Amino acid sequence: MPRTRTAPPLVSDATIRTSSYPESPRDREARQQLLDALNDQVRGCKLCALLARQRTQTVFGVGNPLARVVFFGEAPGADEDRQGEPFVGRAGQLLTKIIEACGWRRDDVYILNVLKCRPPDNRNPEPAETANCRPFFERQLEILQPEYIVCVGTVPSQALLETTDSIGKLRSRFHRYRDSKVLATYHPSYLLRNPAAKKYVWEDMQLLMRDMGVPIPGKG
Repeated sequence: MPRTRTAPPLVSDATIRTSSYPESPRDREARQQLLDALNDQVRGCKLCALLARQRTQTVFGVGNPLARVVFFGEAPGADEDRQGEPFVGRAGQLLTKIIEACGWRRDDVYILNVLKCRPPDNRNPEPAETANCRPFFERQLEILQPEYIVCVGTVPSQALLETTDSIGKLRSRFHRYRDSKVLATYHPSYLLRNPAAKKYVWEDMQLLMRDMGVPIPGKG
């Protein structure tokens, strides 16, 4: 994606985790090496005994280690557990369409989840599971240092921002996580059940693109 200079930060009144990220290399290969080392730690994690026992494999994250935008989801499902990649099922296909509607490819962004293991029956992560995975997703974000984090769904939004607010209250404006602007929007699985909500996600993506200073496809 083009590295256009962004406008001054637009954030909500309540700033979350405003301390800066630690220094991270700006070289793609160096960042990927750090991510690979972290992935090795994730593969060996057994803090959540039930999840570790039932998983096929851990699901770390994929994409461009120098991405300006990170998409942050909830947890792997059955397809993700089988393939080892986040957002590859029906909801993942819709997320890909959302990314492409913005004029990008999946390889242009980075995609990760709160949990690295699939919860039984795709249930929501339990608080202890989120707490166990927090050091992993926070370290990923330290390495990636994205300008923008798009939280897709309630679970990642509440986990990252450490809030109990609903998506309806969180969307349509930017929040702050360290040096990143955070935008919360609806999860693709919610859109599959409620297609009318797609217009709200597109409004959020347009807000993102305007703040990034990149053209909005289809707009003159």
